[in-house]
Amino acid sequence: MEVAKLNENIKYLRKKFGYTQETFAQAIGIKRSLVGAYEEGRADPRLHNLLGMSELFNVSVDTLISKDVSELSEEELYISSNDQAKILSITVDSQDRENIELIPQKASAGYLNGYADPGYIENLPKFRLPMLPGNATYRAFEISGDSMLPLQPGTIIIGQYVENVNDIKNGKTYVLLSKEEGIVYKRVFNYVDENGMLFLVSDNKSYSPYQVEAKSIIEVWESKAFISIDFPDPTGSPSGDMNISELTAIVANLQNEIVKLKSEK
Repeated sequence: MEVAKLNENIKYLRKKFGYTQETFAQAIGIKRSLVGAYEEGRADPRLHNLLGMSELFNVSVDTLISKDVSELSEEELYISSNDQAKILSITVDSQDRENIELIPQKASAGYLNGYADPGYIENLPKFRLPMLPGNATYRAFEISGDSMLPLQPGTIIIGQYVENVNDIKNGKTYVLLSKEEGIVYKRVFNYVDENGMLFLVSDNKSYSPYQVEAKSIIEVWESKAFISIDFPDPTGSPSGDMNISELTAIVANLQNEIVKLKSEK
């Protein structure tokens, strides 16, 4: 494929994913005018911008620059979860022990763009908790909103890195990072083997469960501890009392309804 074909691939994928030039530029952290230059073939993307596009579209850099993406099937176009080489950026202390990096709520948007950048990770606040097992990688996320009550907004969730989305266990709580959702903390039900989907459920029943595509997930962190300056309200239901069987039934019913709706189309 000629180099000029790259501009057509960028334009095709941008439109396929529903981005305007402005929102696409924001998603990969460049100026809108540069997107126009790329799509018109007046400029070629630098490697770090190509990597940003690759992550955003879940398409390999090689595919972006060497194939006509408009002619590829879904299976040929996208990187499967098993094929993605995930390299997690970490920091260590003076004794080569891994730190726990903290992503404050106000930095969540920045983390979406900088999660793979060692320089960005290096500048995050960091700490250690000696009581956590030392054979794993941890990260801390400040949660917002009331969807996971009784945990209050501002609570710090400490998650253990899960390398493969298929290892998510039904009913456990996780911090998930995706391009569409950003950072979310939810109770997760795994239907990846059945239809490639994850169901996300809030402990606050005022919020409805919803589904996301597993292939859209960038990082998975299984919750292992939390830090909060707000003690649980004794009149409320502690998270340990959550009826997982009831939640599983709700998600299963929702799954069946989705299948039924699809078959009726």
